[in-house]
Amino acid sequence: MSKPIPPAASAPPELVRSRLMRQYDLVERVRAYDPNVNEDLLNRAYVFSMQAHGSQKRASGDPYFSHPLEVAGILTEMKLDSTSIATALLHDTVEDTLASLDDIHKQFGPNVARLVDGVTKLSRIALQTDQAKQAENFRKLVVAMSEDIRVLLVKLADRLHNMRTLHFLKDADKRRRIARETMEIYAPLAERIGIEKMQHELEDLAFGELNPDARNSIVARLNFLRSEGSVIAEKVLKELGGVLKESGVPAILEGREKTPYSIWRKMQRKNVGFEQLSDIMAFRILVDTTDQCYQALGVIHSHYHVIPGRFKDYISTPKPNQYQSLHTGILGPERQRIEIQIRTKDMHEVAELGVAAHWGYKAGAVRTEGLQYRWLRELLDIVEHAQKPEEFLENTKLELFQDQVFCFSPKGDLIALPSKATPVDFAYAVHSRVGDACVGAKVNGRMVPLRTVLRNGDQVEIVTQKNGTPSPAWERFVVTGKAKSCIRRFIRAQQRTEYILLGKSMLEKLCRQEEVAFSEKAFEAIASNYQSATAEDLFANIGASLQTAREVFNAAYPEHRFKSSEKNADKAMTVKAKTTAKGAPLTLKGLIPGMAVHYARCCHPLPGDPIVGIVTTGKGVTVHRGDCETLESFANAPERWIDVGWSDGQDKGEPMVGRLAAVLINKPNNLGAMTTAIGKNGGNIIDIKVTARSTEFIDILVDVEVRSAAHLTLITAALRASSAVNSVERAKGR
Repeated sequence: MSKPIPPAASAPPELVRSRLMRQYDLVERVRAYDPNVNEDLLNRAYVFSMQAHGSQKRASGDPYFSHPLEVAGILTEMKLDSTSIATALLHDTVEDTLASLDDIHKQFGPNVARLVDGVTKLSRIALQTDQAKQAENFRKLVVAMSEDIRVLLVKLADRLHNMRTLHFLKDADKRRRIARETMEIYAPLAERIGIEKMQHELEDLAFGELNPDARNSIVARLNFLRSEGSVIAEKVLKELGGVLKESGVPAILEGREKTPYSIWRKMQRKNVGFEQLSDIMAFRILVDTTDQCYQALGVIHSHYHVIPGRFKDYISTPKPNQYQSLHTGILGPERQRIEIQIRTKDMHEVAELGVAAHWGYKAGAVRTEGLQYRWLRELLDIVEHAQKPEEFLENTKLELFQDQVFCFSPKGDLIALPSKATPVDFAYAVHSRVGDACVGAKVNGRMVPLRTVLRNGDQVEIVTQKNGTPSPAWERFVVTGKAKSCIRRFIRAQQRTEYILLGKSMLEKLCRQEEVAFSEKAFEAIASNYQSATAEDLFANIGASLQTAREVFNAAYPEHRFKSSEKNADKAMTVKAKTTAKGAPLTLKGLIPGMAVHYARCCHPLPGDPIVGIVTTGKGVTVHRGDCETLESFANAPERWIDVGWSDGQDKGEPMVGRLAAVLINKPNNLGAMTTAIGKNGGNIIDIKVTARSTEFIDILVDVEVRSAAHLTLITAALRASSAVNSVERAKGR
């Protein structure tokens, strides 16, 4: 919960103070919708907050107390319970005054203290410039609101009041950061819990800060249309009302204007001009029952021409936030292309207030009610699977900030997914285990590639295999935060397993060479010397080239001495390999002196990789990675295989070429961001090739000079942390 943004000085403090809502007024506001208002709780919270904030003032001279009081006022408009209103009054006391959480607990009880604590832990989100700290605080928000959704409602009201006063903040960079955070996190959260009115106001306030020229242009056009079209709007309402009345459908008609941000977003999404939008002015029909909704729809469609593709039935298929309404587009009165929304009065209350419209939250009877929302469960899954806070924040934004498509399972269950979602996203939305075991998919009864983009109304059946595992390639095309999080978790686990096996194998081989019995206990005893908790952690570090096998071996067996014959044998088996690679040759073990060596371009082996040599007539030995697919073609010629290995200190030689396959987000400067990240981590790009390009992504092959496989892994990790890169992995093939 961010601190109130100080506005500039305007009215004298005593005049402003006189305009503050009084205790009596606040209690009566709540009593108007809740006869069981806890008057004593509200009065005590009002006085406590005012005294705690004391003489604190905003830059305008307004009492600091005016901010929590305004937040409480916003929540009364949402008709929240007394506990929520008290929380709003107290939400800044622990953060900004000498009051402690124990004080809140003693004076207001455990429920209010729990909510205040939940909001207080989040107060640092807007105050942190470090993304990792911001992400960690947002992680706390997800956990807190999963326990009681009222934590989120108070936080959203707090953010709304701060956005209303954002223009008073002098620091332009801070204003833009707060506005961007509002647009990326808080407005989508308001949308997810169905508070349409708050969502639109948050978006429009943030839009005015982030793109003031665009907003001013749209507002100017709206003002012109309003002056020119007010008479037309009145005629449309009058004619529609008459048509419904003649047909015996009792209804209330309203006209509403889209917000500037909604108009701008639609212009961007559909790539159309302002004049081409048909729903800048929309009309709403409110009736008493669901049957009357469809009756009114039939009347409208029978009287006016319907615009194809504009009808949506959110009553039979509600949005995930429980929004229900019929949407249709017609060529209506005055030959105007207009949008009409038809809903009951109860549906309208849910559309305006979202989760706050349900009495279960007002009564505070069920703390975990918020868990009914699938999107909230998805965020909790991301909390569980994300390795780093930054990754969690990235995947959370993916989960929140997208338009949606609605698909069905074979049993008819509705699954809401982001736009451009694939069957893999659908599988992970069903359950993470289903996603991990996915091997195929049927859409509307036909087998389709897993990267197929799903459309509204598709029926999706996931084909699973008992031992199926995620493919790293999926990360290129999945769009949900949950899918990306689960795939990355699997890749990390798989890499660790491979590193453990490789590190253990290297130590076992070294022990055989030195005629020492391999014992995990010996390495377990020295694991802590290398910041490792277990022998497996130590093996993984060796496999990842964070420690050398020789160094660890010497630490485990300090009394061991090489025999002179073994030294000579090792020396004889270590030769300089002639290579066609750029730079000085590297040393390999297991080769005959003078043998020519080539490094396979199909797999680009690097020091630290397990490798195999293949004898080629007239060319010497070609070195492949141990997992290279090309090796299958030599399966019937074992005589051509040579057991080779890198010499100690191989990462100190001349650089070798590693190849990466990256998918960039197609935006200006992203290619530069990728090359900068590579350079900052010691890589030298020698070739770049664009293999595919779309409006959203660019597929690129990058050849990079690196010292070792571990060095390439470091660069890969840096690229994955970059917002410019959608995915990156080590490439195979030419």
